Amino acid sequence: MKLIFVNRFFHPDHSATSQLLSDLTFALAGQGHEVTVITSRLRYDDPSVQLPARDFINGVRVERVRTTRFGRRTMTGRAIDYLSFYGAAALALVAAARRGSVIIAKTDPPMLSVMAAPIAMVRGAVLVNWHQDVFPEVMQALGLMRGRGGRLLLGLLRWLRNRSLRRAAVNIALGPAMARHLIDEGAPPETIRIMPNWADGALIRPVARTDNALRRTWGYEDQFVVGYSGNLGRAHEIDTFVDAIALVQAKAAAQTGDDAVLAGRIRWLFIGGGAQMQAMREAVAARGLGDVRFQDYQPRERLAESLSLPDLHLISLRPDMEGLIVPSKYYGIAAAGRPALMIGAADGDIGNLLGETGTGRVIAEGDAAGLADAVIAFARDPEATARQGEAARALFEARFALPHALERWRAMLASLPGADKGSAG
Repeated sequence: MKLIFVNRFFHPDHSATSQLLSDLTFALAGQGHEVTVITSRLRYDDPSVQLPARDFINGVRVERVRTTRFGRRTMTGRAIDYLSFYGAAALALVAAARRGSVIIAKTDPPMLSVMAAPIAMVRGAVLVNWHQDVFPEVMQALGLMRGRGGRLLLGLLRWLRNRSLRRAAVNIALGPAMARHLIDEGAPPETIRIMPNWADGALIRPVARTDNALRRTWGYEDQFVVGYSGNLGRAHEIDTFVDAIALVQAKAAAQTGDDAVLAGRIRWLFIGGGAQMQAMREAVAARGLGDVRFQDYQPRERLAESLSLPDLHLISLRPDMEGLIVPSKYYGIAAAGRPALMIGAADGDIGNLLGETGTGRVIAEGDAAGLADAVIAFARDPEATARQGEAARALFEARFALPHALERWRAMLASLPGADKGSAG
């Protein structure tokens, strides 16, 4: 089967959508599919890097189109980068697509399906929309569609997006809440497939404290580490984190009672980047919170160590973003065998999963005292913390490891009407 994926980032880029796309396409190429990825020449965290225009990696043909290179520092620059990718990727897609080929449009940049749908129709290809998030609703929730002009633009973008939902053979949603939203927006229910993201359980595995070289290098041998790993963006609220850190530090400063002793051993580690990470750094510095460290994204080969380093992980999603975004960082956390605290909606996709499986807890946004108490409770009972981590790894192996994702993709591709199945179909 000829598969054409479209996404702005791909290997060797380390961003989340790039890693997922790389895992999937390399595996599908290994199964005998003819796989092409249309992507940019950029890296997520460094727009100055210029990747080669064409490549062939692990059986995948990579077509990297030329775009502008303003990066993520301003919304205007990002929008220009998006527009330039839409145009260049459209030309590449027209050239690559043929009757019976399958176009899989991701959502970086947003609303790629609007560009891909008419090309699929003209070229006789089959369209699959792989929704990592739902735009333009995310922009609206972030307050980027204000005033009469914003409302008009929002209406136009939703109308165009909804047309692309109806034209697709399959609309992939990452969870039940996202699936419901897409159906409410007009996606035919028969086109919906709930296909959660995954992590590579061979790459990301639990690493014991005593065996974790990164933990030793960063000086965390005897501390209880609470970690956040990945993008900390506009969809994530940081005040609850900052206030909870301050409360734990205040308990440690009290110097009396067991909680004070425990709090004195707690350290907070934020690994990654994103629009809110700098704001987090500034808030921590402004309040003199000395038990917090920040580190850059870690290379893929060190993910097992970096995700195993925290004893407890943090996840965050604003409640108004439920159904629009799914915090897929949970799958890497579970692969590393660690429990998680979700700051957000208890009835959201990840909140429900944590509650149903006993692999963590949900704390309401703004409940800094609840977060501080939960962290101290986990630190107080390392055996229970370890048991929840083991349950998380077992859950991962049963539902969210890469082989399960590949089987879901195999079944979905085999069911596509009008696709040229070829030898791998």
